[in-house]
Amino acid sequence: MKIIVCAKQVPDTNEVKIDPVKGTLIREGVPSILNPDDANALEAALQIKDNNPGTTVTVISMGPPQASYMLRECLAMGADEAVLLSSRAFGGADTCATSTALAAGIRKIGDFDIIFAGRQAIDGDTAQVGPQLAQRLGIPSVTYVQKIREIKENSVVVERALEDGYEVIEVQRPCLLTAIKELNEPRYMTIFQIEEAYKKEIKIWDENDVNVSPDVIGLKGSPTQVFRSFTPPPKGKGEMLTGTVNEMVNALIAKLTEKHVL
Repeated sequence: MKIIVCAKQVPDTNEVKIDPVKGTLIREGVPSILNPDDANALEAALQIKDNNPGTTVTVISMGPPQASYMLRECLAMGADEAVLLSSRAFGGADTCATSTALAAGIRKIGDFDIIFAGRQAIDGDTAQVGPQLAQRLGIPSVTYVQKIREIKENSVVVERALEDGYEVIEVQRPCLLTAIKELNEPRYMTIFQIEEAYKKEIKIWDENDVNVSPDVIGLKGSPTQVFRSFTPPPKGKGEMLTGTVNEMVNALIAKLTEKHVL
């Protein structure tokens, strides 16, 4: 079985700040990490590999050269190969252009049975790239996968999380599945695995390697652009009501009436 995992290097959101004047993210000095949902996607692929001898896991990412450090982490966790799409032509891509580039990269990798991706990236929170990628490759997709029930000869049975429960879906292979954190707990790397990861080659491809036009990737191929980023104003301090039930109800009604809610 051949599995491909889409991964992204993202800024640690616990450290991200926004320039109050420019309205853009301040990335200088902010550590980069493997996107959390993508770590769950990789773990799902590695668990299938553990239970199915002969399975290979290839991780693909699009980003600047320093994203190779994140791919080393994926190799240390147990991935067999890593591919980085890196070129100035890929810069400034929205989800549309990103999925176009990744689809081109996956076509170059070749045949696959399952593509795993994280539900969404913490620096964008769009949850669009996975479904867009499946559409471009012409394969079915299931989002918000919280459990993989069974791997059959030509299909996969999964649980898809809903707000009030879940649904069981059997999807034909090849397919794309997006993972959520409830799916698993990503494994830790050992010192030996880290050492071995740095002995492996990371393939670095540009737009010419994946045979894609610069007009459909990067900023040129992005129909949407971020106008401004900002930090929402802090919410007002909550107020606790005390007294008997009737007293609290009356006080609540009075406050809602004062704010013209009632």
